[in-house]
Amino acid sequence: MKQLPQPLEQKLVARQEQNALRKLPLANQLIDFASNDYLGFAKSEAIFTGTHRYLVAHNCINNGATGSRLLSGNHSLYPLTEAFIANFHESPSALLFNSGYDANVGFFSAVPQKGDFILYDELCHASIRDGIQLSHAKAYKFKHNDFEDLELLIERCHTERSRGNLHNEIYIVTESVFSMDGDCPNLEELVQVATKHNCYLVIDEAHALGVFGEKGEGLVQFLGLQEHFFARIVTFGKGLGCHGAVVLGSAELSSYLVNFARSFIYTTGLSPHSVATIGIAYQALNAKASAIGELKERINFFNQEKNRFSLKPLFVRSKSAIQSAIIPGNATVKAIAKQLQDKGFDVKPILSPTVPAGQERLRFCLHSYNTEAQISEVLYALSSCL
Repeated sequence: MKQLPQPLEQKLVARQEQNALRKLPLANQLIDFASNDYLGFAKSEAIFTGTHRYLVAHNCINNGATGSRLLSGNHSLYPLTEAFIANFHESPSALLFNSGYDANVGFFSAVPQKGDFILYDELCHASIRDGIQLSHAKAYKFKHNDFEDLELLIERCHTERSRGNLHNEIYIVTESVFSMDGDCPNLEELVQVATKHNCYLVIDEAHALGVFGEKGEGLVQFLGLQEHFFARIVTFGKGLGCHGAVVLGSAELSSYLVNFARSFIYTTGLSPHSVATIGIAYQALNAKASAIGELKERINFFNQEKNRFSLKPLFVRSKSAIQSAIIPGNATVKAIAKQLQDKGFDVKPILSPTVPAGQERLRFCLHSYNTEAQISEVLYALSSCL
Protein backbone atom coordinates (compact mmCIF):
# COMPACT_ATOMS: atom_id res chain seq x y z
CA MET A 1 0.00 0.00 0.00
CA LYS A 2 1.32 3.46 -0.86
CA GLN A 3 2.47 5.66 1.98
CA LEU A 4 0.94 9.05 2.70
CA PRO A 5 2.32 11.73 0.33
CA GLN A 6 5.15 13.66 1.97
CA PRO A 7 3.33 17.04 2.17
CA LEU A 8 0.49 15.37 4.06
CA GLU A 9 2.91 13.56 6.35
CA GLN A 10 4.60 16.88 7.09
CA LYS A 11 1.25 18.44 8.04
CA LEU A 12 0.64 15.62 10.53
CA VAL A 13 4.11 16.08 11.99
CA ALA A 14 3.49 19.82 12.37
CA ARG A 15 0.27 19.11 14.24
CA GLN A 16 2.13 16.73 16.52
CA GLU A 17 4.81 19.35 17.22
CA GLN A 18 2.10 21.90 18.07
CA ASN A 19 0.61 19.41 20.55
CA ALA A 20 -2.58 19.69 18.50
CA LEU A 21 -2.85 16.31 16.79
CA ARG A 22 -6.46 15.13 16.88
CA LYS A 23 -7.27 11.53 17.81
CA LEU A 24 -10.56 9.72 18.19
CA PRO A 25 -11.36 9.27 21.89
CA LEU A 26 -12.37 5.95 23.36
CA ALA A 27 -15.71 5.39 25.07
CA ASN A 28 -15.51 5.96 28.81
CA GLN A 29 -17.60 5.77 31.97
CA LEU A 30 -16.62 9.21 33.30
CA ILE A 31 -19.14 11.75 34.57
CA ASP A 32 -20.37 13.48 31.43
CA PHE A 33 -19.36 17.12 31.05
CA ALA A 34 -18.42 16.71 27.38
CA SER A 35 -21.37 15.57 25.28
CA ASN A 36 -24.00 17.76 23.62
CA ASP A 37 -26.78 15.50 24.95
CA TYR A 38 -28.18 18.35 27.06
CA LEU A 39 -31.48 16.67 27.98
CA GLY A 40 -30.36 13.05 27.99
CA PHE A 41 -32.47 12.25 24.92
CA ALA A 42 -29.63 10.33 23.22
CA LYS A 43 -29.81 7.70 25.96
CA SER A 44 -33.57 7.85 26.52
CA GLU A 45 -35.17 4.41 26.59
CA ALA A 46 -38.60 6.03 26.17
CA ILE A 47 -37.54 7.66 22.88
CA PHE A 48 -35.90 4.41 21.73
CA THR A 49 -39.05 2.40 22.48
CA GLY A 50 -41.37 5.10 21.16
CA THR A 51 -39.51 5.18 17.85
CA HIS A 52 -39.92 1.43 17.41
CA ARG A 53 -43.64 1.60 18.19
CA TYR A 54 -44.09 4.50 15.78
CA LEU A 55 -42.40 2.57 12.96
CA VAL A 56 -44.53 -0.49 13.59
CA ALA A 57 -47.71 1.61 13.72
CA HIS A 58 -46.83 3.18 10.36
CA ASN A 59 -45.81 -0.17 8.85
CA CYS A 60 -42.28 1.09 8.17
CA ILE A 61 -39.89 -1.85 8.00
CA ASN A 62 -37.28 -0.43 5.61
CA ASN A 63 -33.76 -0.09 6.98
CA GLY A 64 -32.83 2.67 4.54
CA ALA A 65 -34.35 5.43 2.45
CA THR A 66 -33.27 3.62 -0.78
CA GLY A 67 -32.22 6.80 -2.59
CA SER A 68 -32.20 10.57 -2.58
CA ARG A 69 -35.43 12.30 -1.62
CA LEU A 70 -35.92 13.46 -5.21
CA LEU A 71 -35.80 9.86 -6.46
CA SER A 72 -37.02 7.07 -4.17
CA GLY A 73 -36.05 8.26 -0.69
CA ASN A 74 -38.93 10.60 0.21
CA HIS A 75 -40.70 7.98 2.34
CA SER A 76 -44.00 8.68 4.11
CA LEU A 77 -42.46 9.75 7.43
CA TYR A 78 -40.76 12.78 5.88
CA PRO A 79 -43.85 14.96 5.25
CA LEU A 80 -45.40 13.94 8.57
CA THR A 81 -42.30 14.89 10.53
CA GLU A 82 -41.67 18.12 8.61
CA ALA A 83 -45.25 19.24 9.21
CA PHE A 84 -44.91 18.55 12.95
CA ILE A 85 -41.60 20.44 13.15
CA ALA A 86 -42.95 23.43 11.20
CA ASN A 87 -45.90 23.66 13.59
CA PHE A 88 -43.65 23.26 16.66
CA HIS A 89 -41.37 26.07 15.50
CA GLU A 90 -44.19 28.33 14.23
CA SER A 91 -42.70 28.30 10.75
CA PRO A 92 -44.53 28.17 7.40
CA SER A 93 -42.28 25.33 6.23
CA ALA A 94 -39.58 22.92 7.39
CA LEU A 95 -37.14 20.98 5.24
CA LEU A 96 -35.12 18.13 6.73
CA PHE A 97 -31.42 17.68 5.92
CA ASN A 98 -29.17 14.76 6.84
CA SER A 99 -27.04 16.80 9.27
CA GLY A 100 -26.38 20.32 10.48
CA TYR A 101 -23.28 20.40 8.30
CA ASP A 102 -25.32 19.45 5.24
CA ALA A 103 -27.95 22.08 6.05
CA ASN A 104 -25.44 24.91 6.45
CA VAL A 105 -23.35 23.96 3.43
CA GLY A 106 -26.49 23.48 1.33
CA PHE A 107 -28.12 26.75 2.39
CA PHE A 108 -25.13 29.07 2.13
CA SER A 109 -23.80 27.59 -1.10
CA ALA A 110 -27.19 27.90 -2.82
CA VAL A 111 -29.12 30.89 -1.47
CA PRO A 112 -26.83 33.96 -1.58
CA GLN A 113 -26.16 34.80 -5.23
CA LYS A 114 -23.28 36.37 -7.12
CA GLY A 115 -23.23 40.05 -6.19
CA ASP A 116 -25.00 39.46 -2.87
CA PHE A 117 -23.28 40.06 0.46
CA ILE A 118 -22.93 37.71 3.43
CA LEU A 119 -22.04 39.36 6.73
CA TYR A 120 -21.25 36.74 9.36
CA ASP A 121 -20.12 36.74 12.98
CA GLU A 122 -16.41 35.96 13.20
CA LEU A 123 -17.11 33.02 15.54
CA CYS A 124 -19.64 31.29 13.28
CA HIS A 125 -19.30 27.52 12.99
CA ALA A 126 -17.03 25.86 10.43
CA SER A 127 -20.04 24.43 8.58
CA ILE A 128 -21.34 27.98 7.95
CA ARG A 129 -17.91 29.11 6.78
CA ASP A 130 -17.59 26.12 4.45
CA GLY A 131 -20.97 26.91 2.91
CA ILE A 132 -19.99 30.55 2.47
CA GLN A 133 -16.76 29.50 0.72
CA LEU A 134 -18.86 27.60 -1.82
CA SER A 135 -21.08 30.63 -2.43
CA HIS A 136 -20.53 33.15 -5.22
CA ALA A 137 -21.52 36.00 -2.90
CA LYS A 138 -19.06 38.41 -1.30
CA ALA A 139 -18.52 37.65 2.38
CA TYR A 140 -17.26 39.79 5.25
CA LYS A 141 -17.01 38.89 8.92
CA PHE A 142 -17.96 41.25 11.72
CA LYS A 143 -16.51 41.32 15.23
CA HIS A 144 -18.16 38.87 17.60
CA ASN A 145 -21.60 40.14 18.67
CA ASP A 146 -20.55 43.67 17.70
CA PHE A 147 -23.43 45.25 15.81
CA GLU A 148 -21.71 48.61 15.45
CA ASP A 149 -19.05 46.81 13.42
CA LEU A 150 -21.86 45.04 11.54
CA GLU A 151 -23.47 48.37 10.60
CA LEU A 152 -20.15 49.64 9.27
CA LEU A 153 -20.01 46.59 7.00
CA ILE A 154 -23.60 47.15 5.90
CA GLU A 155 -22.74 50.71 4.92
CA ARG A 156 -19.74 49.35 2.99
CA CYS A 157 -22.08 46.99 1.13
CA HIS A 158 -24.47 49.84 0.33
CA THR A 159 -21.55 51.82 -1.07
CA GLU A 160 -20.45 48.92 -3.25
CA ARG A 161 -24.01 48.47 -4.48
CA SER A 162 -24.42 52.13 -5.40
CA ARG A 163 -21.14 52.14 -7.34
CA GLY A 164 -22.33 49.25 -9.45
CA ASN A 165 -25.90 50.56 -9.68
CA LEU A 166 -27.07 47.09 -8.66
CA HIS A 167 -29.71 45.71 -6.33
CA ASN A 168 -28.00 43.00 -4.33
CA GLU A 169 -29.21 41.38 -1.13
CA ILE A 170 -27.44 41.43 2.23
CA TYR A 171 -27.57 38.32 4.43
CA ILE A 172 -26.66 38.67 8.11
CA VAL A 173 -25.59 35.39 9.72
CA THR A 174 -25.16 34.53 13.39
CA GLU A 175 -25.81 31.79 15.94
CA SER A 176 -28.18 31.89 18.88
CA VAL A 177 -25.64 30.01 21.05
CA PHE A 178 -22.02 29.93 19.93
CA SER A 179 -20.58 26.44 20.11
CA MET A 180 -17.19 27.31 21.62
CA ASP A 181 -18.05 30.29 23.87
CA GLY A 182 -21.63 29.38 24.78
CA ASP A 183 -22.69 33.02 24.66
CA CYS A 184 -25.67 34.56 22.86
CA PRO A 185 -26.06 37.68 20.69
CA ASN A 186 -28.59 40.40 21.49
CA LEU A 187 -31.17 39.26 18.98
CA GLU A 188 -33.58 42.13 19.61
CA GLU A 189 -30.86 44.59 18.66
CA LEU A 190 -29.86 42.48 15.67
CA VAL A 191 -33.45 42.48 14.41
CA GLN A 192 -33.50 46.28 14.65
CA VAL A 193 -30.30 46.53 12.60
CA ALA A 194 -31.56 44.12 9.95
CA THR A 195 -34.94 45.87 9.70
CA LYS A 196 -33.31 49.30 9.45
CA HIS A 197 -31.13 48.20 6.53
CA ASN A 198 -33.56 45.73 4.91
CA CYS A 199 -31.28 42.72 5.35
CA TYR A 200 -32.08 39.01 5.44
CA LEU A 201 -31.46 37.38 8.84
CA VAL A 202 -30.18 33.80 9.04
CA ILE A 203 -29.46 32.05 12.34
CA ASP A 204 -28.05 28.71 13.42
CA GLU A 205 -29.89 27.41 16.49
CA ALA A 206 -27.97 24.16 16.92
CA HIS A 207 -27.13 24.70 20.60
CA ALA A 208 -30.39 26.46 21.53
CA LEU A 209 -32.85 23.65 20.75
CA GLY A 210 -33.91 22.04 24.02
CA VAL A 211 -32.19 24.77 26.05
CA PHE A 212 -34.19 27.99 25.54
CA GLY A 213 -37.97 28.28 25.69
CA GLU A 214 -40.58 26.51 27.80
CA LYS A 215 -40.57 23.60 25.36
CA GLY A 216 -36.98 24.03 24.20
CA GLU A 217 -38.04 25.78 20.99
CA GLY A 218 -34.82 27.81 20.75
CA LEU A 219 -33.80 31.36 21.50
CA VAL A 220 -35.55 33.01 18.55
CA GLN A 221 -38.98 31.68 19.51
CA PHE A 222 -38.31 32.23 23.20
CA LEU A 223 -37.93 35.93 22.36
CA GLY A 224 -40.89 35.90 19.94
CA LEU A 225 -38.73 37.01 17.00
CA GLN A 226 -39.38 34.18 14.52
CA GLU A 227 -41.20 36.43 12.02
CA HIS A 228 -38.04 38.50 11.56
CA PHE A 229 -35.77 35.66 10.43
CA PHE A 230 -35.52 34.60 6.81
CA ALA A 231 -34.14 31.21 7.84
CA ARG A 232 -33.50 29.29 11.03
CA ILE A 233 -31.19 26.29 10.83
CA VAL A 234 -31.81 23.82 13.65
CA THR A 235 -29.77 20.66 14.19
CA PHE A 236 -30.75 17.60 16.18
CA GLY A 237 -27.43 16.15 17.37
CA LYS A 238 -27.40 18.29 20.52
CA GLY A 239 -30.51 18.87 22.63
CA LEU A 240 -32.65 16.49 20.59
CA GLY A 241 -30.17 13.63 21.03
CA CYS A 242 -30.44 12.22 17.50
CA HIS A 243 -29.24 13.09 14.00
CA GLY A 244 -30.27 15.43 11.21
CA ALA A 245 -31.24 19.07 10.82
CA VAL A 246 -34.00 21.30 9.50
CA VAL A 247 -34.15 24.61 7.67
CA LEU A 248 -37.14 26.66 8.82
CA GLY A 249 -38.51 29.37 6.56
CA SER A 250 -41.08 30.08 3.88
CA ALA A 251 -42.54 27.42 1.58
CA GLU A 252 -40.77 29.18 -1.28
CA LEU A 253 -37.42 28.83 0.52
CA SER A 254 -38.00 25.09 0.98
CA SER A 255 -38.87 24.74 -2.72
CA TYR A 256 -35.75 26.65 -3.68
CA LEU A 257 -33.53 24.42 -1.51
CA VAL A 258 -35.10 21.27 -2.95
CA ASN A 259 -34.12 22.54 -6.39
CA PHE A 260 -30.71 24.08 -5.75
CA ALA A 261 -29.12 22.86 -2.47
CA ARG A 262 -26.63 20.27 -3.66
CA SER A 263 -26.13 18.70 -0.20
CA PHE A 264 -29.88 17.98 -0.23
CA ILE A 265 -30.23 16.87 -3.85
CA TYR A 266 -27.24 14.57 -4.19
CA THR A 267 -27.40 12.42 -1.07
CA THR A 268 -29.41 9.46 0.12
CA GLY A 269 -32.25 10.45 2.42
CA LEU A 270 -32.38 9.68 6.12
CA SER A 271 -33.70 6.23 6.98
CA PRO A 272 -37.28 5.85 8.28
CA HIS A 273 -35.79 5.01 11.68
CA SER A 274 -33.79 8.28 11.74
CA VAL A 275 -36.80 10.38 10.74
CA ALA A 276 -39.04 8.59 13.23
CA THR A 277 -36.50 9.24 15.99
CA ILE A 278 -36.54 12.95 15.14
CA GLY A 279 -40.32 13.05 15.34
CA ILE A 280 -40.51 11.13 18.63
CA ALA A 281 -37.77 13.32 20.14
CA TYR A 282 -39.75 16.43 19.20
CA GLN A 283 -42.80 14.94 20.87
CA ALA A 284 -40.65 14.38 23.95
CA LEU A 285 -39.74 18.10 23.95
CA ASN A 286 -43.46 18.81 24.07
CA ALA A 287 -43.91 16.46 27.02
CA LYS A 288 -40.64 16.86 28.97
CA ALA A 289 -40.71 20.39 30.29
CA SER A 290 -39.27 18.97 33.55
CA ALA A 291 -35.97 18.03 31.88
CA ILE A 292 -35.69 21.49 30.31
CA GLY A 293 -36.35 23.04 33.72
CA GLU A 294 -33.73 20.83 35.34
CA LEU A 295 -31.17 21.88 32.72
CA LYS A 296 -31.86 25.56 33.43
CA GLU A 297 -31.40 24.90 37.16
CA ARG A 298 -28.04 23.20 36.48
CA ILE A 299 -26.88 26.14 34.35
CA ASN A 300 -27.80 28.59 37.12
CA PHE A 301 -26.10 26.44 39.75
CA PHE A 302 -22.92 26.12 37.67
CA ASN A 303 -22.72 29.91 37.38
CA GLN A 304 -23.20 30.28 41.14
CA GLU A 305 -20.48 27.73 41.87
CA LYS A 306 -18.06 29.47 39.50
CA ASN A 307 -18.32 32.46 41.81
CA ARG A 308 -17.99 30.39 44.98
CA PHE A 309 -14.73 28.83 43.77
CA SER A 310 -13.44 32.18 42.42
CA LEU A 311 -13.37 30.78 38.88
CA LYS A 312 -15.58 33.36 37.20
CA PRO A 313 -12.67 35.31 35.62
CA LEU A 314 -11.63 32.17 33.72
CA PHE A 315 -15.01 31.65 32.07
CA VAL A 316 -16.67 33.22 29.08
CA ARG A 317 -19.98 34.74 30.22
CA SER A 318 -22.72 32.28 29.30
CA LYS A 319 -26.29 31.41 30.28
CA SER A 320 -26.37 28.39 28.01
CA ALA A 321 -25.40 24.76 28.54
CA ILE A 322 -21.90 25.49 27.19
CA GLN A 323 -19.44 26.91 29.73
CA SER A 324 -15.87 27.55 28.59
CA ALA A 325 -12.86 28.25 30.81
CA ILE A 326 -10.07 29.95 28.87
CA ILE A 327 -6.71 28.31 29.65
CA PRO A 328 -4.14 29.41 27.04
CA GLY A 329 -1.73 26.90 25.54
CA ASN A 330 -2.43 23.47 24.08
CA ALA A 331 -0.06 21.70 26.47
CA THR A 332 -1.45 23.47 29.54
CA VAL A 333 -5.12 22.92 28.80
CA LYS A 334 -4.52 19.27 27.83
CA ALA A 335 -2.68 18.66 31.10
CA ILE A 336 -5.50 20.15 33.20
CA ALA A 337 -8.12 18.19 31.25
CA LYS A 338 -6.14 15.00 31.93
CA GLN A 339 -6.14 15.77 35.67
CA LEU A 340 -9.93 16.22 35.64
CA GLN A 341 -10.39 13.02 33.67
CA ASP A 342 -8.18 11.15 36.13
CA LYS A 343 -10.55 12.36 38.87
CA GLY A 344 -13.54 10.89 37.01
CA PHE A 345 -14.86 13.85 34.99
CA ASP A 346 -15.20 13.80 31.21
CA VAL A 347 -14.10 17.35 30.39
CA LYS A 348 -12.55 17.94 26.99
CA PRO A 349 -9.84 20.46 26.06
CA ILE A 350 -10.46 22.57 22.96
CA LEU A 351 -7.17 23.23 21.24
CA SER A 352 -5.88 25.59 18.61
CA PRO A 353 -6.39 25.59 15.65
CA THR A 354 -10.01 24.72 16.48
CA VAL A 355 -9.96 27.98 18.44
CA PRO A 356 -7.41 30.77 17.93
CA ALA A 357 -4.04 30.40 19.62
CA GLY A 358 -4.28 31.87 23.12
CA GLN A 359 -7.99 31.00 23.34
CA GLU A 360 -7.57 27.32 24.19
CA ARG A 361 -10.12 26.20 26.74
CA LEU A 362 -11.84 23.59 28.81
CA ARG A 363 -15.39 23.24 27.49
CA PHE A 364 -17.96 22.12 30.06
CA CYS A 365 -21.27 20.89 28.66
CA LEU A 366 -24.10 20.78 31.19
CA HIS A 367 -27.00 18.34 31.20
CA SER A 368 -30.29 17.90 32.95
CA TYR A 369 -28.88 14.66 34.43
CA ASN A 370 -25.78 16.25 35.98
CA THR A 371 -26.28 16.60 39.73
CA GLU A 372 -25.42 19.66 41.78
CA ALA A 373 -22.90 17.53 43.67
CA GLN A 374 -21.14 16.61 40.41
CA ILE A 375 -20.99 20.27 39.36
CA SER A 376 -19.52 21.31 42.71
CA GLU A 377 -16.99 18.49 42.61
CA VAL A 378 -15.76 19.20 39.07
CA LEU A 379 -15.36 22.91 39.77
CA TYR A 380 -13.55 22.19 43.02
CA ALA A 381 -11.27 19.83 41.08
CA LEU A 382 -10.63 22.57 38.51
CA SER A 383 -9.76 25.10 41.21
CA SER A 384 -7.32 22.58 42.69
CA CYS A 385 -5.56 22.15 39.32
CA LEU A 386 -4.80 25.82 38.79
